[in-house]
Amino acid sequence: MNRRTLFKQAGAVSIASLIAACVPAETEPDIIDIASSNEDFSTLVAAVSAAGLVDTLKGDGPFTVFAPTNAAFAALPAGTVEDLLKPENKDKLVAILTYHVVPGAVTSDQLAGKRQDVATVQGQTVHIDGRHGVKVNSSRVTTADIIASNGVIHVIDKVLLPK
Repeated sequence: MNRRTLFKQAGAVSIASLIAACVPAETEPDIIDIASSNEDFSTLVAAVSAAGLVDTLKGDGPFTVFAPTNAAFAALPAGTVEDLLKPENKDKLVAILTYHVVPGAVTSDQLAGKRQDVATVQGQTVHIDGRHGVKVNSSRVTTADIIASNGVIHVIDKVLLPK
């Protein structure tokens, strides 16, 4: 291989590297992206949309979300979810949903073996018991540490209701 060919190849590699560095990398999914891609969270996603909280939960965070499944919402008294989704009940829906969110990214290893009261975005506290699995109030975390670009999701088996 002669020098001229070597320099042309080196130049081509340099240009390709420069172009690759300028192309934006795919980002990790955020909390809303993850919830929206999982059918078990369709009720939660509908509620977050009705409450006008999508942009907030797509924001920088970090947030820890205790995410109730569709089965958790279905276990509420009949008609509760439908009533909460009505525009006139938006404030109540916002209060319930923000009661499921804690500022900061808290993983299960930070909760293990501890009992603590933690302030929610809604303003009240939830009681977290990490001594035998993780419980939040009377709800059990069924899947922990779903990492998003802007926080952490812990799947729970009951809807948390503020007092």
